[in-house]
Amino acid sequence: MKKSVIFGALTVAGLAAGAAAAGTLDDVKARGKLNCGVTTGLVGFAAPDANGNWDGFDVGVCRAVAAAVLGDPTAVEFVPTTGKTRFTALASGEIDMLARNTTWTFSRDVDLKFTFVGVNYYDGQGFMVPSELGVSSAKELDGATVCIQTGTTTELNLADFFRANNISYEPVPIETNAEAQQQYLAGACDVYTTDASGLAATRATFENPGEHVLLPEIISKEPLGPLVRHGDNEWGDVVRWSLNALVTAEELGVTSANIAELAAGTNNPEVNRLLGTEGSLGEMLGLSADWAKNAIMAGGNYGELFEKNIGENTPIGLARGLNAQWTDGGLIYSPPFR
Repeated sequence: MKKSVIFGALTVAGLAAGAAAAGTLDDVKARGKLNCGVTTGLVGFAAPDANGNWDGFDVGVCRAVAAAVLGDPTAVEFVPTTGKTRFTALASGEIDMLARNTTWTFSRDVDLKFTFVGVNYYDGQGFMVPSELGVSSAKELDGATVCIQTGTTTELNLADFFRANNISYEPVPIETNAEAQQQYLAGACDVYTTDASGLAATRATFENPGEHVLLPEIISKEPLGPLVRHGDNEWGDVVRWSLNALVTAEELGVTSANIAELAAGTNNPEVNRLLGTEGSLGEMLGLSADWAKNAIMAGGNYGELFEKNIGENTPIGLARGLNAQWTDGGLIYSPPFR
């Protein structure tokens, strides 16, 4: 077992090294399209509508990158991936970036040879149970059957939590959120565990969401964000600073409503640098001067993307919490544009 795990990691790392050598930015420009890996479907984060059009918080990051590089937020091919297939898809070059509620960990960074370019959602693992079980704490789940996605950080977190609390569980392995939802609602498992944001998004799709409760325990740190392959720093910079542009835009008050006016020039030098009316930041990235303006116009700044897709006024109903700007007591923070 250990040999196969090590071989798998080395295979992914080898694929990543080969794919990165090609120069992803040049590939995307030549192709005229960004290949972005997303989840198979998680409402609010990444999901296709009835016409096959993708939307969501992670989708917004993909579209921002496409707009920054190609000037067109629709120039994206969305590639659905599971917890098991996502890393192979990125390492092999099938996708140019992964924006799939993926946790930044040591082994994924160092051993699998991926570069996480930032965090677009600070999360933690939680538990959802039917209200009729009468459970108010995860510590009351001794002997429960638990639906859990394979190939994720949640597997080890779950084992650690139950072991630390001297309680037992029976895992019900699933591969996609849709499968988890089906199994959970069918009663194949007592509990569904994944990132708390994913649980909120899943519950929002239920016919009777009020019949299900998210337990209070958050048992892990899950910094979620987009990632690229190691070894292609130029492309990593493009994806990183496209995300930073969305964050900085919110901090500076640049919105989809006022960006056209501000792009004509302001008295704020950082706004001007961000929007390309001063300096040469776009040239440094190998992009046009208005790359960040295009990224922001694709779907709005970070706060706009959050509120539209997963915020408190959506069925998912997530508060900003840790994902508020640093000026509002949260962890969302971008290095300066200078």
